[in-house]
Amino acid sequence: DMIMVGRLGPAAIAAVGLSNQPIFFAQGIFQALNVGTTALVARFFGADLKKDASNTARQSLAVTILLGFFVSGLGYLLTPWVIAAMGAEVEVLPLGITYMRIISLGFLFNVVSMVCSSILRGAGDTRTPMTVNLTANLLIYGHLGFPRLGIAGAALATALAHGVASTLFLVVIMTGRSVIRVQLTSRYRPDWDLLGRVFSIGFPAAIEQVIFRGGQLTFVRIVSSFGTSVFAAHQIGVNILSLSFMPGQAFGIAATTLVGQGLGAERPDLAERSALVARRLGMMFSTTIALFMFFFGRHIAAFYTSDPDVIRKTAMVLKVIGVVQPAQSTQFILSGGLRGAGDTRWPLYATFLGIWGMRVMGGYLLAVQLGLGLLGAWMGMALDQLTRASVISYRFRKGGWKRLGVL
Repeated sequence: DMIMVGRLGPAAIAAVGLSNQPIFFAQGIFQALNVGTTALVARFFGADLKKDASNTARQSLAVTILLGFFVSGLGYLLTPWVIAAMGAEVEVLPLGITYMRIISLGFLFNVVSMVCSSILRGAGDTRTPMTVNLTANLLIYGHLGFPRLGIAGAALATALAHGVASTLFLVVIMTGRSVIRVQLTSRYRPDWDLLGRVFSIGFPAAIEQVIFRGGQLTFVRIVSSFGTSVFAAHQIGVNILSLSFMPGQAFGIAATTLVGQGLGAERPDLAERSALVARRLGMMFSTTIALFMFFFGRHIAAFYTSDPDVIRKTAMVLKVIGVVQPAQSTQFILSGGLRGAGDTRWPLYATFLGIWGMRVMGGYLLAVQLGLGLLGAWMGMALDQLTRASVISYRFRKGGWKRLGVL
């Protein structure tokens, strides 16, 4: 999306950036289900209780569909107010409303895809989510999102991609083509005991996401006050940064699954070793990414925009965040290991300290009070990553997560 709309100018880039923040915030509501589902499915699989794993999947999917309908409609209705509250400037406001309304209509499909991915990953199947999402994106982005449709085309492509992905996921898990099979045709009755266990694991993760996304929204309001050009550079930097998350998130998913299955099989030594190997592999990727960000920031930014001022500012912030890529990778992967054990409280503590203590308060001090602008804001982001990595590493080394019971 960002690359497609980047050629339409800084206002279009800012519109996508402002629209995505409240969407990400809404996704945080579903994190309780996703994290709790992955952890329980992994434990049940490790203990060879596949029927219980499938029941967990069914309960989580049904609740996601019900909540998704509600949040999708609410997002559509509140879009003009939300975009205005985000501090959009006059030229950004109509573009942001157009983009967010279309994305909101596809939000239900988005969260259904997310929970299906969580179910399959908990069972150790990461190939199916990869195949489904790759197929959906190739089908949709190959034909939609042309410049003549502008920002609406990019939003439509995204919404349709989510629709295709969720359909493929449901076909896979309802027809027995995966290790998990879910039947939605029979009458649904909530299993309050099972849902209670899912939410008891996932609730701290949901609060973590609310804290994280709330901090991001506040941080975005700070950066957007510096003007459209600066915010466009910030948003391109964030987009590139989110791509750099991917190896850390991937190995974090591996750590979640393997730690959960190791503990389910009563092998805490295997669980710990799996997480440490995942971290070591992730660090190799993150170091390579850091070098690219530091030395080739201008070239990467040029994929998004031809505006020389935006390119210069983007290259500057990429140098800052490139330095802390190993810390970012560490906190993603070891947090994944803790979540696989059902230890979702410590990632919550780490996020609160990092986001609000360093990114928001530290970023405001550096960017506004000390007058460093965009550079100061990104220095706050770097301090956030270092803080979260330190807290998560401390918890993992102490080993209390090995003794948590979730079944």
